[in-house]
Amino acid sequence: MIIIIGLVILVAAVVAGVAGVLSNGGSGHALTHPFAVFGYHVTGSTGTLFLYGIVVGALALLGLSLLLAGARRTSRRGHEARRGLRQSRRETAAVSQDRDDLIGQRDTARAYTASTLGGGLAGGDRHPREDGGGQRSMRHPFGRRPASPPAQVVNGQPAVGVPAGDVPAGTSAPPE
Repeated sequence: MIIIIGLVILVAAVVAGVAGVLSNGGSGHALTHPFAVFGYHVTGSTGTLFLYGIVVGALALLGLSLLLAGARRTSRRGHEARRGLRQSRRETAAVSQDRDDLIGQRDTARAYTASTLGGGLAGGDRHPREDGGGQRSMRHPFGRRPASPPAQVVNGQPAVGVPAGDVPAGTSAPPE
């Protein structure tokens, strides 16, 4: 409906413009005062000046429509990005909730198993290990590790220049 109304208004504007140019032509409608645009002196009739006005108005309308189309496109992209962000946040929240539920189930199962077996994990604060254990936390979920691995000892002497674990059991120490 809006397109039909716009088309009727456009046709009426074109008819009025053509009628204005044709009815104001000839020597009887000559420009009496000098008229200049950007240093160019317009001569002729008032119909010619009216035609120039129509062309300038059409160019202005074209520029405005391009500007509004670009703004609409940018707005649409922003809307799509915001909608995608909301969807991503909903999915992240759902996954985080599922993760928290699974962690809760795991902790409940561990507590149940520890209380059933009578193991030493009732509090869940310490994790027993061969080297004495360590404090469990989010950064170190399996306890703290020693600062460095123990040095390799070969034939009663420390291995020099060889990383731990790379010295075979039956080799001798390197000569000094």
